[in-house]
Amino acid sequence: MADRSLNAGPPDAWVGEFLKHLATDRDASPHTQRNYRHALAEFASWHVAERHSPPAWEQLQRDDFRVYLRSLGRRGLSRAATRLRFSALRTFYKFHVRRGRIESVPIKDLILPKLAKRLPQFLTVQQMNDLLAAPFKELEARRKSAETEFDVSVYVRDAAILEVIYSCGLRISELCGLRAEDVDWGQQLVLVRGKGRKERRVPIGAPALDAIRTYWKTLREAPGAAMPIFCGLPNRPEPVAPRVIQLRLKHYLAAAGLDPKLTPHKLRHSYATHLLDAGADLRSVQELLGHANLATTQIYTHLTTERLKRAYEAAHPRA
Repeated sequence: MADRSLNAGPPDAWVGEFLKHLATDRDASPHTQRNYRHALAEFASWHVAERHSPPAWEQLQRDDFRVYLRSLGRRGLSRAATRLRFSALRTFYKFHVRRGRIESVPIKDLILPKLAKRLPQFLTVQQMNDLLAAPFKELEARRKSAETEFDVSVYVRDAAILEVIYSCGLRISELCGLRAEDVDWGQQLVLVRGKGRKERRVPIGAPALDAIRTYWKTLREAPGAAMPIFCGLPNRPEPVAPRVIQLRLKHYLAAAGLDPKLTPHKLRHSYATHLLDAGADLRSVQELLGHANLATTQIYTHLTTERLKRAYEAAHPRA
């Protein structure tokens, strides 16, 4: 069913054209479209309440946005939520600068609250191995139980999903978008469609390829070229939904004695951290993850640096 919220919002020509650009030219996700629409509608509502008129976008100045920023602070909005709103406004204005409607972005150089630095959570190699083994352990337990009705393919699919996420460092949306034709079995590469229609080819390990083959053997027939690698239901053309993966991951984390609150994105963090720990260079990890900026990847170096410092302090006689 279509997201009705994407068709709601301020009846504003500038906003409407920008949102159309997001959906068509940039192929932004429904999540991004919804966030940006909400941010612009929220600012417009604030402007009506404070200034008693809809915003004339081309006339707004930096001071207008300073007042808005202070109002968000008084509401107790988090730093991340505040920055998200201004990210939407900045992208909106950049779009209209490129169209020649205004000369510059009025919120340029506006000082926003800084985000607290939080290191990404990740699993150790042993924890990751325990998680990867969890679906087959549960399958074996069910085979030994008195139960007769259960779907083997679900457990084999889940094992393959975990293997592929960890082997390739994929975002959950990227995994759900994988098609059978995206796998180059001979070169051990997989074509990944990332954010903003960007494509990249990443290596995929032999265990992940074997896991896919094992999963496909549980189906009536292997998926056709344009079909998803991972189906939500056996022998159906619909891809597995992100929410299903999230729930199944929670289940297997708990089964492996790990924190069930960890998200699929933490497996991506684990992938990056383990690569850097093993000596991979930062630029290569940036390419593998599909990060547009190296700064996004650099947060993982803090993890490895902190670990080196702890090892130094524990082992060096004059630390």
